[in-house]
Amino acid sequence: MTKTRTAAEAVSLIKDGVTIAINASSGLLCPDDVLKALGERFEKEAAPKNLTTIHPIATGDMFGTKGVDHLAQPGMIRKIIGGSYPSGPSNAEPPLIWQRILAEDVAAYNLPSGVIFDMLREGAALRPGVLTKVGLDTFVDPKREGGAMNASARANPIVRHMDFEGEDWLYFPALKPDVAIIRASTADENGNLTFEQEGATLGAMEMALAAHNNGGLVIAQVRCVAEQGTLKPHDVKVPGILVDVVVEAPDQLQTTATPYDPAISGEIFRPLSSFAIPDFNPGKVIARRVAQELKDGWAVNIGFGISANVPRILLEEGLHGSVTWVIEQGPVGGVPLLDFKFGCASNAEAFVASPHQFSYFQAGGFDCSLLSFLEIGADGSVNVSRLAATPHRTAGAGGFVDITARAKRIIFSGNFNAGAKMYIEDGRLVIDREGKISKIVPEVDQVSFSGPRATETGQDVTYVTERCVLKLLNGELTVTEIAPGIDLQKDVLDQASTPLKVSPELKEMDAVLFRDAVMGLRL
Repeated sequence: MTKTRTAAEAVSLIKDGVTIAINASSGLLCPDDVLKALGERFEKEAAPKNLTTIHPIATGDMFGTKGVDHLAQPGMIRKIIGGSYPSGPSNAEPPLIWQRILAEDVAAYNLPSGVIFDMLREGAALRPGVLTKVGLDTFVDPKREGGAMNASARANPIVRHMDFEGEDWLYFPALKPDVAIIRASTADENGNLTFEQEGATLGAMEMALAAHNNGGLVIAQVRCVAEQGTLKPHDVKVPGILVDVVVEAPDQLQTTATPYDPAISGEIFRPLSSFAIPDFNPGKVIARRVAQELKDGWAVNIGFGISANVPRILLEEGLHGSVTWVIEQGPVGGVPLLDFKFGCASNAEAFVASPHQFSYFQAGGFDCSLLSFLEIGADGSVNVSRLAATPHRTAGAGGFVDITARAKRIIFSGNFNAGAKMYIEDGRLVIDREGKISKIVPEVDQVSFSGPRATETGQDVTYVTERCVLKLLNGELTVTEIAPGIDLQKDVLDQASTPLKVSPELKEMDAVLFRDAVMGLRL
């Protein structure tokens, strides 16, 4: 008997007050047709109400995939646990879910994406929860904010400290969803799911297990339904024994603003010449300087922002393949994509389930991470997760806390301050007009990465900007390099809102970075 139902029939099975886990990363794998039907049901029936929703990575975006905003109606969600949230331009209307969070209509939490997958795994195995050091001394730590995003959440904390065999750990209780809403490419009549046209699987299996093993409902949205027995068993990533209902959605987007690109799903490989190389500007200088830190044979994680261009620098230098890129959504190798397609990779070597990728990250199994910063504190701490003036401008921490917890080497990159007007002329950086907002501050607004803990655990931390390079040395931010044309006092020390130490071995950044030509980079 087929498990296929309409989206409206599927969501009619969801009851008031239940906990729903949703598998998505912005538009990637977002089961938007099912979420839309669920929102439409609430508009008509005022049910289901008082839901708790779980999103290890953001569900939906601000660019055409509404996602969780379908559910962001007053009275529909009472609690939301997210690794990240839909985000976009500060001059755009905030997503509805942000409006609900800021209005205190829902208790909202931002926890590390990998830890949320762990909490679901523990719920699937009927174990009590997660003991981890991920999040210690960050905003996730109850000594700071406990991951609470508003007063409603602070009144009901999730995270707590526990002493285990003489060591301090963070404890996150298991998550036991009543419903899992996931997405795939194809289902057969028995509900077996394949992902051949997707750029990842994320945590589909883990969510389905968690809901099923706790007596819950698993709804799968797919592009098409095949006859039973026609799917190859090695291709099935979620078996039909875990899937209760299948919803066919032939027009589902592959990822944010992308109907379909076979290179994202590894069905074809793009010629390397088809990938755009960044224009020559101060941002490219930063990406080039980051690239100089890498070594041949490394496995390197990258995050959103300037660092996402580093793979293109290696392409330009003829070094593609010297480094293997690893992304939290699951791609290993290939060329990580940019903008709306960030989180996907073309020409990938493998797609790993996100929970497995996060286990790799949390233990520091990779060689280096390239990440961005919004603010750097005097103690080396970094904020990437909160802009108080425009909260929806940032997505929250996502996998940042998981990735940085035990990373051996971290290279943060970004502009030295916000709003500066600069250009490069004759191999020198020229600052036309200085920025008004300092990004190097006495204390960051939110601790996404703890400088003191990095010092304590011996992490190698570098901060690359267009005008200087800094290192975290003995717990102090230390200027180690400055750009050609830059005055150390006027353009660096005076533009930081906190005193900086200067290395006695201060040197000039490599002149080749500031020339519009191939650098001849060697790793």
